[in-house]
Amino acid sequence: MIVIPAIDLHEGSVVRLKKGVFKDVTYYSKNPAEVARSFADAGAKRIHVVDLDGSLKGTGVNTDAIESICNATGLPVELGGGIRSMSDAQRIFDLGVAFVILGTMVVKDRDCAKEIIRAFPGRVAIGIDALKGRVAVHGWKEVTDTTAVMLAKEYEEVSPAFVVYTDIDRDGMLTGVNIGETRALAEQVNIPVVASGGVSSIDDLAALLEIPKLLGAITGKAVYEGKIDLKQAIARIES
Repeated sequence: MIVIPAIDLHEGSVVRLKKGVFKDVTYYSKNPAEVARSFADAGAKRIHVVDLDGSLKGTGVNTDAIESICNATGLPVELGGGIRSMSDAQRIFDLGVAFVILGTMVVKDRDCAKEIIRAFPGRVAIGIDALKGRVAVHGWKEVTDTTAVMLAKEYEEVSPAFVVYTDIDRDGMLTGVNIGETRALAEQVNIPVVASGGVSSIDDLAALLEIPKLLGAITGKAVYEGKIDLKQAIARIES
């Protein structure tokens, strides 16, 4: 399992939200590239980036910031937010991003999502964000009747690179990860899983390490708030 530090972008700045609510935004840096370099210096092997504005508007917004992150370190960057078409995916790849993460369209336009996954083998992941077990879309504004496991199983046939599973109730809250739901997804679906939401300590990462087949764990606010020393976490979890 790898530890994946996160950069959430809002109007070009590095921020964190609580449960995806923009009124609860905390600003950490106006220099995303500098943040990315600090992650590389700590030993990160990959960086997770979310275009928060893109998630709401349905199109890429923070392109300059995204490109600067990609150019800053040479590390693989995975990005979600605002990708709704084949051309969107290609545009993001052209910025230097290694993996795109499809979110809303995984539910709303499944045929197109599967077409994009097939078109870029091994480079397209799916993001599944769940609120009380149900998948949420459109920047978490709309909750569906579909469960995370149900949705992921539907995509096994097209072999996405991985699935990022986020527990919305825990995202940005430093309340600990949802081990049970994450384990259930990893055990029931034949797609590598990356856990996200609620990581508050190295102990949370160590607990996730016990889940078989878990590809990685994303941590954001805990790093920014000094709850996790990224270098120490990587040394302990990835050794």
